[in-house]
Amino acid sequence: MNQLVKHIVILGGGSAGWLTAGVLAAEHMPSDTNGIKITLVESPDIKTVGVGEGTWPSMRTTLQKMGVSETDFIRCCDAAFKQGSKFAAWHTADVEDAYYHPFSLPTEFTQHNLAMAWQQYRERVRFDHAVSFQSHICDRNLAPKQIATPEYAYVANYGYHLDAAKFAAFLTQHCTEKLGVKHIQANVLDVKSHTNGDIASLVTDAAGEISGELFIDCSGSRARLLGEHLGIENISLQHYLFNNTALAVHVPYHSEDENFASHTLSTAQRAGWIWDIALPSRRGCGYVFSDEHTSLDDAEQTIRNYVAQSSSLDFAKHVDLKQIKFNPGHKRKFWQNNCVAVGMAAGFIEPLEASALVLVELSAQMISEQLPQNRQVMDIVAERFNDKFSARWQQIIDFLKVHYVLSKRDDSAYWLDNRDESTIPQSLQDNLNLWRYQAPWHFDAIHTESLFSSASYQYVLYGMGFETVSRTHKTQTQTKLMQQAERLFAETIQKSNQVISQLPSNRQLNLKVQQYGFQKI
Repeated sequence: MNQLVKHIVILGGGSAGWLTAGVLAAEHMPSDTNGIKITLVESPDIKTVGVGEGTWPSMRTTLQKMGVSETDFIRCCDAAFKQGSKFAAWHTADVEDAYYHPFSLPTEFTQHNLAMAWQQYRERVRFDHAVSFQSHICDRNLAPKQIATPEYAYVANYGYHLDAAKFAAFLTQHCTEKLGVKHIQANVLDVKSHTNGDIASLVTDAAGEISGELFIDCSGSRARLLGEHLGIENISLQHYLFNNTALAVHVPYHSEDENFASHTLSTAQRAGWIWDIALPSRRGCGYVFSDEHTSLDDAEQTIRNYVAQSSSLDFAKHVDLKQIKFNPGHKRKFWQNNCVAVGMAAGFIEPLEASALVLVELSAQMISEQLPQNRQVMDIVAERFNDKFSARWQQIIDFLKVHYVLSKRDDSAYWLDNRDESTIPQSLQDNLNLWRYQAPWHFDAIHTESLFSSASYQYVLYGMGFETVSRTHKTQTQTKLMQQAERLFAETIQKSNQVISQLPSNRQLNLKVQQYGFQKI
């Protein structure tokens, strides 16, 4: 039990495996004689799933801590800038009925809750347009910064769109060449255990037996270590979130200089929704749907019809679609004995709001910061990890479900079933009842480091037509806010006009990065 943790073994590559390896290696210095040895074992026969193409702004911090050049990352990973998500046809079936969930907070959000003041203007201006200059940037497909802005700095907060396969290859090279991670390409034939149930070693076909003190399972939905070997079962979330299938396709641009969006576009359909992610070289599109609410043939026709709107009819008709089946849910525990699961091995649900990669980042960060010195204290860290990520999964369920609950669509059983009270978590029901009388704000986040801030809830709630009534009695804060509201709304428009006149298009900035690169901080 006093055995020191000297060697971490990661099973599985892809974005999850290599991000985890990079975060750990950047902190624990495997190249140093006194550092922690890190080995990543990856099967040469398994390809990257390639669905996680959207990130949160947190990815900037993660890459920067790993010592990654933002210029190199953009050039090598076909990466583009993402400033949030646009939701079309979610409130009603009209695609013009749309709103943004931008990455920038509402104007002076830390001091003022403008959502309450906006209620009296709701018929005149959309909430995101009233409180966020970034929504106006996204309307025009502008970039979040200029070429003179240093790496990872910004005018408007941003994450990325990226090619998942190229990202994994880029991280592989960076982690092995610059951070000292050992890379072994081999298939696991067997897993050996100690008498206490801990994993002792992985038996491989090409590298023999690989032992370690801590094993990180990044083996995808198979969960070779935590699931198959240690027997930790999956908790299904399909009762709350129905989608379990995706049809994905890559769509070419009409020309190399065609501008592209600086946000993810999510367009609701009769039995799910379509993602549209713009990379410099192509768009990645996919239809995520519930196979209990539509047939595969109808789903294929839906995505082909969508693609045909921006491409040739012949391309849309004959392009191959990649089918991805998944069981929405997560493991009952994420850390058992000396094994912790990260990425799809821990769980997976639909990619709405792009929570997959941020969970990888947060998992890797907590493992790194709380890395137990020895086996004796590992169970304490494991319990903390399990509690933390159980809460985070519940936060994801609530936030994703609110997109469906607030819809007024009645054109299919899918949307009606999503509003069935029995499919809505009680925690979300309670919040929606509360928010009818007071707009979400800082104290609505029960947990520290909440995945989705009250600002995020405001963008979705009021983008979907949710109404919060004013208090029946006057308060000093509300009185002062109403007096300042006009000024704050005007400042949003003023800042929007200012940055719009200065920012390049997303395509223009990408071309300049390819040619010149950003300044190093």
